[in-house]
Amino acid sequence: MIASCRRMGETVAEPKPAVYYWRTSFTLDSVEHTFLERHNVGKIYLRYFDVVIGDNGKLRPNATISFDDPIPAGIEVIPTIFIVNNCLEHSIDSLAPLLVQRVLQMNETHDIAGVRELQIDCDWTAKTQAAYFQLLQQLKQQLQQHGMKLSATIRLHQLAMEAPPVDYGVLMMYNTGELKNSKQRNPILDKRDVEPYMKYVAGYQLPLCAAYPNFGWQLLYTGDKFRDILYSEDLSDSTLYRKVANDKYLIISSIDLPNYLSSNSSYTYLNAGDSVLVVKPEANSIVEIHDALSRERPGINDQVIIYSLNNSSINNYSPQDYEKIYRP
Repeated sequence: MIASCRRMGETVAEPKPAVYYWRTSFTLDSVEHTFLERHNVGKIYLRYFDVVIGDNGKLRPNATISFDDPIPAGIEVIPTIFIVNNCLEHSIDSLAPLLVQRVLQMNETHDIAGVRELQIDCDWTAKTQAAYFQLLQQLKQQLQQHGMKLSATIRLHQLAMEAPPVDYGVLMMYNTGELKNSKQRNPILDKRDVEPYMKYVAGYQLPLCAAYPNFGWQLLYTGDKFRDILYSEDLSDSTLYRKVANDKYLIISSIDLPNYLSSNSSYTYLNAGDSVLVVKPEANSIVEIHDALSRERPGINDQVIIYSLNNSSINNYSPQDYEKIYRP
């Protein structure tokens, strides 16, 4: 059944509290284990690998996850693949079977049983929509042979476009704003950035659940111009940073930081006089948007996914905050 034939406002089948896991090594510490248990998390959307364009111009997997710990008992794994949008401008005719084969092989290699679904994450646009939808159709056909379903992430701007041919979508309620300059409102989540898209939520012709952020960003600026996102930098180091406001640090000594998020050896250059802005959504802001979504489309919060399962992010909010976000 294609998306356009579905009833509007459908909810996700078999909803459970869920998390995204978006690191390159699967390992859980005591804080993360406690989070899973305390909030009865039943699903982990686990990023297996990315699809990027290699140096030879061909598509290739990148940043494949390794498994240092077993998956906790009783939790369902949904393998998730991030596809860089410009990959869709290349030939993708043979991509679907390669993706499915690789996921199945990783499941077998790492003893991940009971996988019933694959999720695709891609910031597709009007230019790449046709290729992306073709890929999803091919993936659905491949997955059906293995008794598996297909889901996809939905960004806010994609709500105004045709729904992709998948079994359900995850509405991403984060990364909603701009990073262009330091005077912008919160780029992770701000209701003023969400409001223009609310009119599309109720009638979106795909079953939906919602994903909310628990992370913060350290944003590097030269003057008011955005340069980069830092990776968990220790801003308490007084030899490098001076706190000038509750959420702002001035760089007082130049340094080259390794860029751990890059697939290649690279560095982020911090120059004296640059600044770092620390941003994260307030918990009550997330709950406010959560409740507004429920009013527009009852059932969308039957399944909530927190992005992401990470010690430093978990500690941004209290257990009581998470219970409010997880509630239907």
